[in-house]
Amino acid sequence: MNKLSFTTVTLLSCFAISSCSQDLNDYSQHKNAFDIKEYFNGNVTAWGTIQDASDVVTRRFCVELQGTWKNGDGVLAEKFYFDDGEISYRNWHFSQQSDGHYIGTAEDVIGEAIGWQQGFAFNLTYTLLLPVDGSTYQVSMDDWMYQLDQHRVINKTAINKFGVNVANVTLFFDKQPPVKGCQ
Repeated sequence: MNKLSFTTVTLLSCFAISSCSQDLNDYSQHKNAFDIKEYFNGNVTAWGTIQDASDVVTRRFCVELQGTWKNGDGVLAEKFYFDDGEISYRNWHFSQQSDGHYIGTAEDVIGEAIGWQQGFAFNLTYTLLLPVDGSTYQVSMDDWMYQLDQHRVINKTAINKFGVNVANVTLFFDKQPPVKGCQ
């Protein structure tokens, strides 16, 4: 294949892939709003998997979350329990802006996470420092959360490096009383 043909096929493929991606406005017609301040207030437990780019599960984990909010500002403390025995922590600090979107920071996030809500969906994008086998990589995270009901949320996250999907995370959040823990 010559260089012009290769470039044309590459550009058309990128256009086709990008035109199929979801947009937060896809959820604007849904009347039930996903309020992260309400849902992530108090204790929540989640169970998840990490899949490689081929969708093979490489790790399983449970995470205990404790959220506290005052006005539009919140702290979400996360404790992760991985199936290989690793335990890790992340502490999010969120602030709701005047136009309704959220700004978030955490100790392993570069810069600020940006979050938007529409209908039952919430999208959070950020750059994460991800430790893997003794090295740390800077990756782009694209979190999509969908509230199923007052107690349950499902989350799908694409992990990208240089615009290429390298892994995915699937999470199921539950806060139905009594909230179960990981241990």
